[in-house]
Amino acid sequence: MNRKQLIILLVLAIVGGGAGLMIRHNSQSAWQGTDKNIGQKLLGDLPINDLTRLVIKQGANELNLARKENLWRVRERGDYPANFQLISDFLIKAKDLKVSQSEKVGKSQLAKLALAPGEGTNIPTVVEFKDQADKTVRSLLLGKKHMKKSERPSPMGEMGDEGWPDGRWVKVGDSDTVAVIAEAFLSIEPKPDQWLNKDFFHVEKVRSLAVLSQNSTNSWKLTRETESGEWKLADPKAGEQLDSAKTSSLASALASPTFADLAVGAKPENFGLDKPTTITLETFDNFTYTLKVGQKTNDNYPLTLAVAAQLPKERTPGKDEKAEDKTKLDKEFKDSQKKLEDKLAQEKAYEPWTFLISTWTLDAVMKDRSQLMAEKKEAPKTDEKPGSTTGSSGDSGTPPTIIPAVVPTPADK
Repeated sequence: MNRKQLIILLVLAIVGGGAGLMIRHNSQSAWQGTDKNIGQKLLGDLPINDLTRLVIKQGANELNLARKENLWRVRERGDYPANFQLISDFLIKAKDLKVSQSEKVGKSQLAKLALAPGEGTNIPTVVEFKDQADKTVRSLLLGKKHMKKSERPSPMGEMGDEGWPDGRWVKVGDSDTVAVIAEAFLSIEPKPDQWLNKDFFHVEKVRSLAVLSQNSTNSWKLTRETESGEWKLADPKAGEQLDSAKTSSLASALASPTFADLAVGAKPENFGLDKPTTITLETFDNFTYTLKVGQKTNDNYPLTLAVAAQLPKERTPGKDEKAEDKTKLDKEFKDSQKKLEDKLAQEKAYEPWTFLISTWTLDAVMKDRSQLMAEKKEAPKTDEKPGSTTGSSGDSGTPPTIIPAVVPTPADK
């Protein structure tokens, strides 16, 4: 390459670089011009304390979370209490949402960002915020997830190249401006079961446990004398012996149950609750739980609950109780009784509902009588028949009897 050619290449490089910088500068200027909303609140001054209903829609699916008597409820589940923490967290985040970037787009571009109304899967999730007059205060469209890609190659190959959601494309009402927010809102879906308050009853300090089956031969009842005592069969039959390994977990089987969903509006016979399996649990705190369990469907049992308790009103003083101890013991008794009374009131509130309980929660209790018993050991088998003798001298059987020969004496000759 001669000197003239080198000078020409340098000139072309300088011109090309300058043009690139100019194009980049113009692009940044144009983007910044449409991004004047960066850092601004997406929903403005959203009055979250005045809201009384949230409507979450996606296509034909709709969910209504309504506040009644100062309690949020799920309308599609018969106004069952909603998970207040989930709703509160969402409203606080919605109020503080800030624009990370924004851009004006045409209607043809909305579908690519899953922000165009319609049917199918590539459509927005719409959230309507309503006030006490049931007027829509704000309407938020949640579109395509904004993905963040890792700078390092993914060990999963192409499947992992998409990255993970770190935000979402959104649109407010009928605005022609779309924005990106730093919240993915993956759990904001019109699925009633996800918004239910999943607090439930807790059976503690079990004293007796009985299962009454429609087939009487499968019914059983276990009792124990102390909280740490061994289970005993209430009505043992000849040859029955409990297997402690099979009963050891029964005391805590329903200590912290949960439910998957509610069955609303269906008749008891549709769930087999007209001919249920009845589980009765009594505790050392004098609580009695009666559970009616229907037929298993889709890995769930339908269940209804009744709770009762016999709580003493006064404490019986101990023998030789000292006067200085009475005040302390009386206070401890009252505090304990107050907790039990609150527990009873909370758990009786579950009585009107039919719950769908996962099979793994109830399978430990829903056992037939025979499944609790120790396996019977069979007697060892033998091939010998009665009266037979061992055939070889090396066998360890009874040796044959040897009769000595009679030798004649001279007198016999």
